[in-house]
Amino acid sequence: MTEPTVGPHRAKGAGSTRRTKAAGSDYTAASIQVLEGLEAVRRRPGMYIGSTDVRGLHHLVWEVVDNSIDEAMAGHATAIRVTMMADGMVEVIDDGRGVPVGKHATGKDALEVVHTVLHAGGKFGGGGYKVSGGLHGVGVSVVNALSDHLRVETARDGFIWAQEYVRGKPTGPVAKVGPQGNRRGTRTTFRADPEIFETTAYSFDTVSQRLRESAYLTKGVWITLIDEPSDRERSFYFEGGLQSFVRHLNRNKEALHGRPIYVERREGSTAVEVALQYNDTYTENVLAFANNINTVDGGTHVTGFRAALTSSLNDWARKAGVLKDADGNLSGDDVREGLTAVISVKLTDPQFEGQTKAKLGNAEVKGQVQTAVGESLTQYLEENPGDGRRIIEKCLTAARAREAARKARDLVIRKGVLDGLSLPGKLADCQERDPARSELFIVEGDSAGGSAKQGRDRRFQAILPLRGKVLNVEKARLDKIVASENVRPLIIALGAGIEGIGDSFDISKLRYHRVIIMTDADVDGAHIRTLLLTLFFRFMPQIIEAGYLYIAQPPLYRVSTGKITKYAQSERERDRFVKEFNVKNISVQRFKGLGEMNADQLWDTTMNPDTRVLLRAEIEDAAEADGIFTMLMGEKVAPRKDFIKSEARKVRNLDI
Repeated sequence: MTEPTVGPHRAKGAGSTRRTKAAGSDYTAASIQVLEGLEAVRRRPGMYIGSTDVRGLHHLVWEVVDNSIDEAMAGHATAIRVTMMADGMVEVIDDGRGVPVGKHATGKDALEVVHTVLHAGGKFGGGGYKVSGGLHGVGVSVVNALSDHLRVETARDGFIWAQEYVRGKPTGPVAKVGPQGNRRGTRTTFRADPEIFETTAYSFDTVSQRLRESAYLTKGVWITLIDEPSDRERSFYFEGGLQSFVRHLNRNKEALHGRPIYVERREGSTAVEVALQYNDTYTENVLAFANNINTVDGGTHVTGFRAALTSSLNDWARKAGVLKDADGNLSGDDVREGLTAVISVKLTDPQFEGQTKAKLGNAEVKGQVQTAVGESLTQYLEENPGDGRRIIEKCLTAARAREAARKARDLVIRKGVLDGLSLPGKLADCQERDPARSELFIVEGDSAGGSAKQGRDRRFQAILPLRGKVLNVEKARLDKIVASENVRPLIIALGAGIEGIGDSFDISKLRYHRVIIMTDADVDGAHIRTLLLTLFFRFMPQIIEAGYLYIAQPPLYRVSTGKITKYAQSERERDRFVKEFNVKNISVQRFKGLGEMNADQLWDTTMNPDTRVLLRAEIEDAAEADGIFTMLMGEKVAPRKDFIKSEARKVRNLDI
């Protein structure tokens, strides 16, 4: 593949030699750059893997593992092993069919073509795969381009064949290195290029979570993860597939019915698999996959599932007499409260939005999923009326709470609050009206709020002090949340609404594109921060997904010689500063809270864009995040105690 680039402009076509008028006289034919082979990937890695940070680094692993998962989905592989080595190498081995070898139409060996040419693979209608997650065929070649070394071995035609590459370029031809014997499949070993990536350190927990998810979605395949530096190993194998997945997601919740409702149907050429189970919480947790790709932005399969769920429950409830003729229908929000579900579709020609594959676009899948789920769910309810009544009672309770929340919201609107006529009295708003240039600091109490208001730059910084204990939304219904004296002012100040009421959350109405949680640098501050993070994750996740939610990093200590002052965020950093100063008269001040800092100190350390440090909140794994919030903030005490016992030994510099 060649990709011409023209300074900041993109050329009109590959290989185009048409001259383009430019303002500068030095813009000539010589300015046109043609990037051969995989050079375009190395020049613009973010276009192919999203970023060059730790997330992009792990994307390399996903691309290689997904090829092995494709073999398992096709019924040719039963085991996958991933090894993270001490020297930064990652090895992925499967027992599938192996990458084909032999002369390709391009004149090169097929093994080399797969690893050095973009959009080359067996997933484009040639019969190699009926179902595949690697739709775009750029995966392993991109990994090759972004690795300083890659070696691939494939067992084919009675022999083991191998080829090595340095930064995407072969070091020699495909070579026969030995007899095949009993060996099957492909072995790929690569090391991420430190010239490309900000870090080359993999997370065992991140890789483990992804492999666990893959094992749930591809039942019957053994997946093993080995981390040589830490001498850890985990293996995953789930005969129950999605049912096991749902049980895992609900492990810290009280289920309303004993076993998950399971759907497995083939509609046309699409395989539909769904597992769902209701629990006693107030939030929805639905994960959707297409060809094992996590479609975090949903798509037609999710639309079909939701339509089937709402119509089937309403129809059965009326037929069973739980809903009377005079009662209104349950809404989609009502039937999804307390729902945990995993949706998986496998289709031959998936249409994703972009290389990130975040949303499924196949129009026919909506009807296929709706039919499969609707018929199966109706049959389950008829055969298990006790479970059906418990589910409908849960939905009716949710409907009553939602109606109460709607009335509370309408009351606020009638008073002219949400339309901006009367913002919360505690809010010290900024002068800027462009959300992209505005930021909101959420602080606890009037004392911290006073310092923040004095220290801020009122042109673009708004301050909202919260009074009293922040509501734990994990244990509260929507009507209680909207009525809360702490949560309601925040909802109003943000201006975008809240999930679960009417038109729900509208991020286009968000008044600030930097929402900053600024709490004390102690245990109490950490607790308040967790409560606020729970609120955003459960009811305003779009703010996190858009990259608008941040956590301020105020200092815990001030260390000064009188002439030089430094601020420390931990005891270890404080001691290091004291040692560095190496003088007798050192003043060490501990801030018990933001309110103890004067306005200048708060501005210099925590609020000044030129000097502050902000941590951006991100959701790397929705299922894992859901489990953590349920464990830390939910009703069940035992899982929380177990977590504290297991993690206590890791705590350092605990401020009590």
